[in-house]
Amino acid sequence: MTPIRALLVLLLALLAGCAEPLPPEHAHYAGVWRNERTRLAISPDGRVFYTTTDGGGMHKKIDAPIRRFDGDSFEVGVGPFSTTFVVSAAPRRGDDGRWSMTVDGAELVRD
Repeated sequence: MTPIRALLVLLLALLAGCAEPLPPEHAHYAGVWRNERTRLAISPDGRVFYTTTDGGGMHKKIDAPIRRFDGDSFEVGVGPFSTTFVVSAAPRRGDDGRWSMTVDGAELVRD
């Protein structure tokens, strides 16, 4: 491995570990949220592990720290790469006692 490549790998590894804890007003986002096609795990230390499939064989995976919240939505990313999860319904407890939220148009339930 060339010195430049080694430095780039080290830098990306350091950036990947730069998560900050969830702010108190978003602490209820922590947990594992899922439906039949999507799994979204948000850790209290601000990391996101996301997998989804479109049903036609297309898979998407994200493992990155939360950069910031914009209202209910949040941006995750490492270095120049980022994506925003659009939360149209923030975490809420239903009449059945289960927690749910709507992210990128998908209704997710917390385990």
